Amino acid sequence: TKTYEEGTGKNAVSLAHIMEQVGEEYGVQMVIAVQPCDVYRVAQQTSIPVFSQHMDAISYGSNTGWTLPHAIKEAGGAGTLLNHSEHRMKLEDIAQARASAKSLGMKVIICASDVPITRAVASLNPEYVAIEPPELIGGDISVTSAQPDIVRDAVDAVRGVNPDVAVLCGAGIKNGKDVAKAAELGAQGILVASGVVKARDQASILAEMAKAMVP
Repeated sequence: TKTYEEGTGKNAVSLAHIMEQVGEEYGVQMVIAVQPCDVYRVAQQTSIPVFSQHMDAISYGSNTGWTLPHAIKEAGGAGTLLNHSEHRMKLEDIAQARASAKSLGMKVIICASDVPITRAVASLNPEYVAIEPPELIGGDISVTSAQPDIVRDAVDAVRGVNPDVAVLCGAGIKNGKDVAKAAELGAQGILVASGVVKARDQASILAEMAKAMVP
C-alpha cells in the first residue's frame, strides 16, 4: 500500500477486506503489506496475512524512531518486506532483520533491484525474493514487458541458490496480462502497489489478476 492515501488507515482495512474476498473466490493467497502503524488495525479485522512494509535490524532497547520486529509481531504482523528500492538496506542489516523475523516466526519478502542482488539475498533463505527494477516501479510499463529477461534470470539465480525460495515479480504490474506473463517467466507470485491501490475499481483489477494466477 506504500504511503498512498488509498492504502492508509481505514482505507488499508477496506482494501484488505477486498483482497480477502477475491482471494477466497479464486483460491489465490493474498498478502497485504501495510505501513507499520497500520499492522495492528488491519490484522485485527482481516484473516489474510498482514506484512509490515519494513522493519529494522534491532532488538529491544534504545532505538527511538526505529521499527522493532517484536512490535510488528505483537501487533499481529505475519511478516515483512525488506530492502524495497524506496527503503534500501545494507546486506548485513537485511541478514539481521531476516534472522529476527525467523526467530519470531515471521515470513520475509526481500526485494532486489537486479539479478546479482537477487542471488545475494536468496542466500539468506527468505521465504520470498521479489525482483523489481526500480526505474519501472509505479510506472505504466510492466517489468514483464520491458525487461522479461531479468525476471527469467532472477528465477534461475534463485533456483541455483535455494529452490525453496519463491520468486515474486514486481514493478509496473497493472493487469491480468502482466500477471500471466510473470507466471510464464517463472515467477510464483507478484508484488503490486499502485496497480491495485490506486485503481478506480480495486476489486475488479484484483479479480483480473487473481484469474491470471490460477492455472
